[in-house]
Amino acid sequence: MNAQQIQHSSATTDEVKSPAAPDNGRIIETSIPLRLDDLRWSGFHTRVVVALGITWILDGLEVTLAGALSGALKESPTMRFSNFDVGLANSAYLAGAVLGALGFGWLTDRIGRKKLFFITLALYLSATAATALSWSVASYALFRFLTGAGIGGEYTAINSTIQELVPARYRGWTDLVINGSFWIGAAIGAASAIVLLDPAVLAVDHGWRLAYFTGAVLGLVVLFMRMWIPESPRWLMIHGRPDEAHRIVADIETSVLGREQSSKGFDTIKLRMRDHTPLREVATTLFSTYRQRSLVGLTLMVAQAFFYNAIFFTFALVLTDFFDIPANHVGWYILPFAAGNFLGPLLLGRLFDTLGRRIMIAATYGLSGVLLALSGYLFSIGALSAQTQTIAWMVIFFFASPAASAAYLTVSETFPLEVRALAIAAFYAIGTGIGGVIGPALFGALIDTGSRNSVFAGYLLGSALMIAAAGVGWHYAVAAERKSLESVARPLAFLE
Repeated sequence: MNAQQIQHSSATTDEVKSPAAPDNGRIIETSIPLRLDDLRWSGFHTRVVVALGITWILDGLEVTLAGALSGALKESPTMRFSNFDVGLANSAYLAGAVLGALGFGWLTDRIGRKKLFFITLALYLSATAATALSWSVASYALFRFLTGAGIGGEYTAINSTIQELVPARYRGWTDLVINGSFWIGAAIGAASAIVLLDPAVLAVDHGWRLAYFTGAVLGLVVLFMRMWIPESPRWLMIHGRPDEAHRIVADIETSVLGREQSSKGFDTIKLRMRDHTPLREVATTLFSTYRQRSLVGLTLMVAQAFFYNAIFFTFALVLTDFFDIPANHVGWYILPFAAGNFLGPLLLGRLFDTLGRRIMIAATYGLSGVLLALSGYLFSIGALSAQTQTIAWMVIFFFASPAASAAYLTVSETFPLEVRALAIAAFYAIGTGIGGVIGPALFGALIDTGSRNSVFAGYLLGSALMIAAAGVGWHYAVAAERKSLESVARPLAFLE
């Protein structure tokens, strides 16, 4: 269904019908979605990418520090972590992200994208700073849980905003690059860990604490960058604020084109405004109207969450326990790993908008699974050194990184606007709850056995999940490339 098939109208301006009626009963005809999609790439869109991407950079810094610092936490005279404690704390972080995504996802659809940016960021910054003051395994796990809750909320608001502000023909690449910018932060975190964990620079129990404090301080930069991003005009026009939506779009057009575009020549859609969407309607939309899309999104999320979190959160443990790499040297191995993870979305992202979603989802998921099984076998027979193991991971995650980002892209563009943030939250929560929370704890236990074959069995499970997801994506994913959001999934407020 293309834009013309959504709704054609002879109206030449965005206008509100029946203004005397209550907000949730007013009807508008608007060309705002098509005007946003008609824009060329500009400095405005670059600023959006930078302002949103820097959050993922901080998330990458946060998560990488947690992984790289696991050895220091084990050596700390105060903390005395075991491998199980490391896995437990990482699972607490992911559990917080699950609950944070659900709670903040509901709020994002209800009060808007922009307000949530500041709420979730405040939680993230305060919890990260508190982590530096941890005095036991329990306190560390609690603060990691709260940090995860802030990041979970960021996932929903940011992915919604990407979809609703970026023109359709750039949407796939932009989404993948912003999510992939996590790995720039991972590289920064790895480099920081090299210095902060060097006992010649800082005492064992001080380096990891300073690392978390540094992450919190750097996060303050995001508060200023968020000022660049307006509220989503698509969200505003449905939630009874069409005049504000029109003003924001006019400002964006002036920034991009030097003038406001006339609505003449753009098709319009007719919407009945509402102040919120009842949870019953959300459930019906996700699990009845769009049941097949929900199953696709869930499958992609579960597979990538297990694959990613199980391997990345135990990355340092494999290097220290099986390859005898000192904890303060782990950062050197994370750097090439992070490079592969960022280059994947950067170089392959365009293909999601040209070759299409289904082909690229199937290719990236399938190759990731096959390559993990192959490298896992080589690991099990002792054929890999720490260096070749890292090269293998670098190649695997060159494909796995865009695959993981494609899961977020899929669930954020294939559901109606009114439930978009909560859909992202729900599938992130379920996928991470099943795949992400279980994965690190399971792999921590497998590594504790000291058996390479046990770890290989875990790799095979991750491989099988990715290959199965590739098949689901090939057969059932929506071909949403270069299409407006309203043609991929009509708003619930749409009127014929």
